[in-house]
Amino acid sequence: MRQRRRAAGASVAALVLAGAGIMTAAGTAQAAEVSYKTECLPPPISGLPPIEGTTKVDVSAPATAKVGDEIEVVWKTIEGASKNPDILDLGENTVQPTGTIKVAGAQTGDLAMEGPRQNPPIPKGSPMKLSDMKGKLKLEKPGEITLTPGFYNINVNKPISTDTKCSPKEAVKPAVTIKVTDGGGDSGGTTSGTTSGTTSGTTSGTTGGTTTGGTDGGTSAGTAAGGSTDGGTSAGSTGGSGGDPDGTAYKGKEVEVAYACKTPIGDKKATSPVQINAVKKGGSYDLTVQFKKSVMDSPADIPKDSVKPSMDVKVGGADKGSVKVEGPTNDKPIKSGDPIEIPDLKGTYKPGATGKATLTPGVLTVNALGTTTTCTPEKAPGVSLALDTSAQPGGTSGGSAGGSAGGAAASGGGAAGP
Repeated sequence: MRQRRRAAGASVAALVLAGAGIMTAAGTAQAAEVSYKTECLPPPISGLPPIEGTTKVDVSAPATAKVGDEIEVVWKTIEGASKNPDILDLGENTVQPTGTIKVAGAQTGDLAMEGPRQNPPIPKGSPMKLSDMKGKLKLEKPGEITLTPGFYNINVNKPISTDTKCSPKEAVKPAVTIKVTDGGGDSGGTTSGTTSGTTSGTTSGTTGGTTTGGTDGGTSAGTAAGGSTDGGTSAGSTGGSGGDPDGTAYKGKEVEVAYACKTPIGDKKATSPVQINAVKKGGSYDLTVQFKKSVMDSPADIPKDSVKPSMDVKVGGADKGSVKVEGPTNDKPIKSGDPIEIPDLKGTYKPGATGKATLTPGVLTVNALGTTTTCTPEKAPGVSLALDTSAQPGGTSGGSAGGSAGGAAASGGGAAGP
């Protein structure tokens, strides 16, 4: 019964492929199932050990083709080596598989496979449901070519982006063999055929010499410059003068910052009072940015030393630019649902102009477990601190990625504000 179903499926697949113009040769489609022992490495955030199991894969491809043809290969996961752990229920359309098929014989290489992020809800403790992965292979040489499934990655994008990397623990038998005949002419095209089918950028693991391309999923680019203009006239706290001695402290005003955050689990909004304080050090100022309230809750258990916050403080008034301030990583684990507290962020402001400079909270960035959350002020929050400054060589004027934590001066680039 199983063989009849498979044969019927293969016939339908052949009709679909031929109708789509993918398979230009007269060959029919073939499909074969292969099983192999597999070790899956859960994401570090789960705290789970490696999981060993058996992967069952059905690979389909044309039985015959000609040099120059571009064929479609389909990887159907019948059974994954690991189930959804007893931690979280996975929502609909949150799981995306990518993988690698070894090409051997007359033509060699790795064929990147990718499936859509489509799945039914997957309760914790139940089998994983993976979409079919596809890849296109350009045939370059006559002869027999074998296709063998191997490494695959399971990306889940909620509550945060995580990867489970699964690698063969034994030699895997080829799933299908394609007989490629000489096309008798220019194969046309320059595709190598061994790396076609790019991945979505959700996995970066390498196993047994095969690589899946792309970059870590979950990064989001903060493009705003820290909330439009502050005007330089807001009633922030004012301090500082050329005559103040080193060590003079200036306390800023708490300003309410309404943040729009792009996170690995979607867009969020949060408001927090933020205060910028300064201590004079020579012609520069050591800045401390304090958040009075968390802007986000932890979507999962997060280990110690996994969260790193930073901010671009906007410099306005007589001076222009921005100063980067950074905080330490979390000194203890954070439980799922607990607020992620932003520690004091520190950096050094080196004035690039003489006059009254203003300091305003800007874009907040939180890096955690390979993901990036970017929080941009929805509107200008107002000046927290104003300082009477004297221009210093190499100061911020005209600079964008300003001073860094640890006492480095601000420098270079274009202004973060108008």
